[in-house]
Amino acid sequence: MDIFDQEALSVNISERLRDLREERDLSIRALGRLSGLSANALSVIERGMSSPSVSTLFKIATALEIPVTAFFEVTPPKQDVVLIKSSERNRIPLYRGLWEGLGGEHFEGLVEPFMITLEAGSSSGRFPMTHSGNEFVFCLRGELEYEVGDDAYHLEAGDALLFSASLEHTWHNPGSKVTNALIIICGFRAGESPSKYHLASGKKEAESDEDTEE
Repeated sequence: MDIFDQEALSVNISERLRDLREERDLSIRALGRLSGLSANALSVIERGMSSPSVSTLFKIATALEIPVTAFFEVTPPKQDVVLIKSSERNRIPLYRGLWEGLGGEHFEGLVEPFMITLEAGSSSGRFPMTHSGNEFVFCLRGELEYEVGDDAYHLEAGDALLFSASLEHTWHNPGSKVTNALIIICGFRAGESPSKYHLASGKKEAESDEDTEE
Protein backbone atom coordinates (compact mmCIF):
# COMPACT_ATOMS: atom_id res chain seq x y z
CA MET A 1 0.00 0.00 0.00
CA ASP A 2 1.29 3.44 -0.86
CA ILE A 3 0.88 5.29 2.44
CA PHE A 4 1.82 8.71 1.13
CA ASP A 5 1.29 10.74 -1.99
CA GLN A 6 4.62 11.41 -3.70
CA GLU A 7 3.17 14.64 -5.13
CA ALA A 8 2.69 15.92 -1.56
CA LEU A 9 6.40 15.83 -0.77
CA SER A 10 7.57 19.39 -0.28
CA VAL A 11 11.27 18.58 -0.66
CA ASN A 12 12.48 18.54 -4.27
CA ILE A 13 15.03 15.71 -4.25
CA SER A 14 15.87 16.11 -7.95
CA GLU A 15 16.89 19.76 -7.62
CA ARG A 16 18.71 19.16 -4.35
CA LEU A 17 20.71 16.28 -5.84
CA ARG A 18 21.71 18.35 -8.87
CA ASP A 19 22.78 21.28 -6.67
CA LEU A 20 24.85 19.07 -4.36
CA ARG A 21 26.52 17.32 -7.30
CA GLU A 22 27.34 20.56 -9.13
CA GLU A 23 28.68 22.14 -5.92
CA ARG A 24 31.29 19.35 -5.95
CA ASP A 25 31.99 19.78 -9.68
CA LEU A 26 30.99 16.18 -10.41
CA SER A 27 29.45 14.93 -13.63
CA ILE A 28 26.60 12.44 -13.48
CA ARG A 29 28.95 9.77 -14.80
CA ALA A 30 31.55 10.55 -12.11
CA LEU A 31 28.91 10.40 -9.38
CA GLY A 32 27.74 7.09 -10.84
CA ARG A 33 31.23 5.62 -10.50
CA LEU A 34 31.53 6.82 -6.90
CA SER A 35 28.08 5.65 -5.84
CA GLY A 36 27.86 2.40 -7.78
CA LEU A 37 24.68 3.60 -9.50
CA SER A 38 24.23 3.91 -13.23
CA ALA A 39 24.48 7.35 -14.85
CA ASN A 40 21.08 6.70 -16.40
CA ALA A 41 19.47 6.05 -12.99
CA LEU A 42 20.97 9.27 -11.60
CA SER A 43 19.84 11.25 -14.65
CA VAL A 44 16.28 9.97 -14.25
CA ILE A 45 16.28 11.04 -10.59
CA GLU A 46 17.69 14.49 -11.35
CA ARG A 47 15.01 15.06 -13.99
CA GLY A 48 12.33 14.25 -11.44
CA MET A 49 11.15 11.19 -13.37
CA SER A 50 11.87 8.72 -10.55
CA SER A 51 11.67 8.90 -6.76
CA PRO A 52 14.81 7.36 -5.20
CA SER A 53 14.58 4.84 -2.38
CA VAL A 54 16.34 5.49 0.91
CA SER A 55 18.92 2.88 -0.13
CA THR A 56 19.76 4.92 -3.21
CA LEU A 57 19.94 8.16 -1.23
CA PHE A 58 22.42 6.63 1.21
CA LYS A 59 24.61 5.46 -1.68
CA ILE A 60 24.58 8.93 -3.21
CA ALA A 61 25.18 10.63 0.15
CA THR A 62 28.18 8.38 0.81
CA ALA A 63 29.61 9.20 -2.63
CA LEU A 64 29.12 12.94 -2.04
CA GLU A 65 30.53 12.62 1.51
CA ILE A 66 27.48 14.26 3.09
CA PRO A 67 24.86 13.10 5.61
CA VAL A 68 21.70 11.79 3.97
CA THR A 69 19.72 14.53 5.73
CA ALA A 70 21.48 17.07 3.46
CA PHE A 71 18.93 16.14 0.78
CA PHE A 72 16.14 17.44 3.00
CA GLU A 73 17.71 20.33 4.88
CA VAL A 74 16.03 23.67 4.70
CA THR A 75 16.93 26.79 6.65
CA PRO A 76 13.68 28.69 7.12
CA PRO A 77 13.65 31.80 9.31
CA LYS A 78 12.88 31.00 12.94
CA GLN A 79 9.67 32.44 14.41
CA ASP A 80 8.14 32.68 17.87
CA VAL A 81 4.67 31.80 16.52
CA VAL A 82 4.29 29.08 13.88
CA LEU A 83 1.14 27.97 12.07
CA ILE A 84 1.55 24.90 9.85
CA LYS A 85 -1.42 24.14 7.59
CA SER A 86 -1.90 20.49 6.74
CA SER A 87 -1.05 21.10 3.08
CA GLU A 88 2.17 22.92 4.02
CA ARG A 89 3.84 20.26 6.14
CA ASN A 90 7.42 19.34 5.33
CA ARG A 91 7.02 15.71 4.23
CA ILE A 92 10.03 13.41 3.87
CA PRO A 93 9.91 9.72 2.88
CA LEU A 94 11.37 7.17 5.25
CA TYR A 95 12.13 3.58 4.37
CA ARG A 96 8.57 2.18 4.18
CA GLY A 97 7.13 5.23 5.87
CA LEU A 98 6.77 9.00 6.06
CA TRP A 99 8.08 11.78 8.33
CA GLU A 100 5.98 14.96 8.62
CA GLY A 101 7.25 18.11 10.31
CA LEU A 102 4.81 20.01 12.50
CA GLY A 103 6.61 23.33 12.73
CA GLY A 104 9.68 22.62 14.84
CA GLU A 105 11.93 23.42 11.90
CA HIS A 106 10.47 26.96 11.89
CA PHE A 107 10.21 27.54 15.65
CA GLU A 108 12.85 29.46 17.60
CA GLY A 109 12.25 27.45 20.79
CA LEU A 110 13.74 24.09 21.74
CA VAL A 111 10.86 21.82 20.74
CA GLU A 112 10.42 19.66 17.64
CA PRO A 113 7.04 17.97 17.03
CA PHE A 114 6.61 15.63 14.09
CA MET A 115 4.53 12.66 12.96
CA ILE A 116 5.67 9.34 11.56
CA THR A 117 3.66 6.93 9.44
CA LEU A 118 5.05 3.39 9.32
CA GLU A 119 4.15 0.40 7.21
CA ALA A 120 3.96 -3.01 8.89
CA GLY A 121 7.41 -4.25 9.85
CA SER A 122 9.23 -0.94 9.29
CA SER A 123 11.72 0.25 11.89
CA SER A 124 14.28 2.90 12.80
CA GLY A 125 17.16 0.60 11.84
CA ARG A 126 19.31 -1.95 13.59
CA PHE A 127 21.42 0.62 15.47
CA PRO A 128 19.95 2.66 18.35
CA MET A 129 19.87 6.46 18.37
CA THR A 130 20.61 8.90 21.18
CA HIS A 131 20.30 12.68 21.37
CA SER A 132 19.81 15.37 23.95
CA GLY A 133 16.44 16.34 25.37
CA ASN A 134 13.31 14.40 26.22
CA GLU A 135 11.12 12.44 23.81
CA PHE A 136 7.33 12.11 24.02
CA VAL A 137 5.55 9.53 21.86
CA PHE A 138 1.79 9.26 21.35
CA CYS A 139 0.48 6.35 19.27
CA LEU A 140 -2.40 7.55 17.11
CA ARG A 141 -3.13 4.37 15.18
CA GLY A 142 -1.85 0.82 14.98
CA GLU A 143 0.99 -0.53 17.12
CA LEU A 144 4.41 0.86 17.94
CA GLU A 145 7.18 -0.77 19.94
CA TYR A 146 9.93 1.36 21.46
CA GLU A 147 13.08 -0.09 22.95
CA VAL A 148 14.56 2.35 25.44
CA GLY A 149 17.73 1.25 27.19
CA ASP A 150 17.25 -2.40 28.11
CA ASP A 151 13.45 -2.29 28.14
CA ALA A 152 10.76 -2.63 25.46
CA TYR A 153 7.48 -0.70 25.51
CA HIS A 154 4.49 -1.73 23.43
CA LEU A 155 2.15 1.11 22.46
CA GLU A 156 -1.30 0.86 20.93
CA ALA A 157 -3.65 3.64 19.84
CA GLY A 158 -4.05 6.10 22.70
CA ASP A 159 -0.89 5.03 24.57
CA ALA A 160 1.89 7.48 25.41
CA LEU A 161 5.57 7.14 26.28
CA LEU A 162 7.96 9.74 27.71
CA PHE A 163 11.70 9.21 28.27
CA SER A 164 15.09 10.86 28.33
CA ALA A 165 16.40 10.80 24.77
CA SER A 166 19.96 10.38 26.06
CA LEU A 167 19.00 6.71 26.53
CA GLU A 168 19.59 4.52 23.49
CA HIS A 169 16.31 3.95 21.70
CA THR A 170 14.85 2.35 18.59
CA TRP A 171 11.31 1.84 17.31
CA HIS A 172 9.44 -0.44 14.95
CA ASN A 173 5.93 -1.32 13.85
CA PRO A 174 5.33 -4.91 15.04
CA GLY A 175 1.78 -5.09 13.73
CA SER A 176 0.21 -5.97 10.40
CA LYS A 177 -1.31 -2.53 9.79
CA VAL A 178 -0.02 1.01 9.24
CA THR A 179 1.00 2.91 12.36
CA ASN A 180 0.75 6.66 12.96
CA ALA A 181 2.49 8.32 15.88
CA LEU A 182 3.06 11.86 17.14
CA ILE A 183 6.56 12.49 18.52
CA ILE A 184 7.62 15.62 20.40
CA ILE A 185 11.24 16.24 21.35
CA CYS A 186 11.97 19.11 23.72
CA GLY A 187 14.67 20.44 26.01
CA PHE A 188 17.49 19.53 23.62
CA ARG A 189 20.74 21.44 23.28
CA ALA A 190 20.61 24.71 21.36
CA GLY A 191 21.80 24.24 17.80
CA GLU A 192 20.84 20.55 17.70
CA SER A 193 18.01 19.23 15.54
CA PRO A 194 17.22 15.82 17.06
CA SER A 195 14.36 15.00 14.70
CA LYS A 196 17.05 14.40 12.02
CA TYR A 197 18.04 11.22 13.84
CA HIS A 198 14.61 9.85 13.01
CA LEU A 199 15.05 10.75 9.34
CA ALA A 200 17.77 8.11 9.07
CA SER A 201 15.24 5.38 9.85
CA GLY A 202 15.66 2.10 8.06
CA LYS A 203 19.24 2.84 7.02
CA LYS A 204 20.53 -0.70 7.39
CA GLU A 205 17.31 -2.41 6.28
CA ALA A 206 17.29 -0.25 3.18
CA GLU A 207 20.65 -1.65 2.11
CA SER A 208 18.82 -4.75 0.91
CA ASP A 209 16.22 -2.73 -0.98
CA GLU A 210 17.66 -2.92 -4.49
CA ASP A 211 16.39 -0.43 -7.03
CA THR A 212 14.96 -1.68 -10.28
CA GLU A 213 16.53 1.22 -12.13
CA GLU A 214 20.12 0.22 -11.27
